[in-house]
Amino acid sequence: MKEAYKVKQLGLCLQRLQARMACAESCTGGLLAAALTHIAGASRWFEGGYITYSNEAKQSDLGVSAETLKRYGAVSEETAIEMANGVLERLVQAQYAVSITGVAGPDGGTESKPVGMVCFAFAQRLENGGVHSDAVTRHFTGDREQIREQAVSFVLDQWLLRLGPATEDPSIAEP
Repeated sequence: MKEAYKVKQLGLCLQRLQARMACAESCTGGLLAAALTHIAGASRWFEGGYITYSNEAKQSDLGVSAETLKRYGAVSEETAIEMANGVLERLVQAQYAVSITGVAGPDGGTESKPVGMVCFAFAQRLENGGVHSDAVTRHFTGDREQIREQAVSFVLDQWLLRLGPATEDPSIAEP
């Protein structure tokens, strides 16, 4: 499935739910936000995004704790969850958030966190005012750009699975 088709489907899902989403990105450097806003009309369902590449930006822009970064590192499910939750704390119009943090390479990998390791968190604002978050880690292969593109594709696939089928729109045909 092409990325533009996935984004259109995601937009339809969010509109059906009368919901908005937002994101926080590290290793993808805005690639997800670019994919989401490539589609005309995205302002109806996309609230905004943060690019927090450094640990300092993760802390100041999203409220990731220094203790989390010290204990688990920037590339961890714990950091990803704090990033996604931080988005929902700051962008109160959004009901859903996703974060991406990983090692895109070609450098920076370690034995425990190799190049291609990417952590994601998905957060949803609950009706009682709370937030439900869960995280997942994936290992992608390829060069830097391929890893970043695979991370974005994974996010789109996950949101489509999590939000359910879009309403049928005859103007959107799968390529």
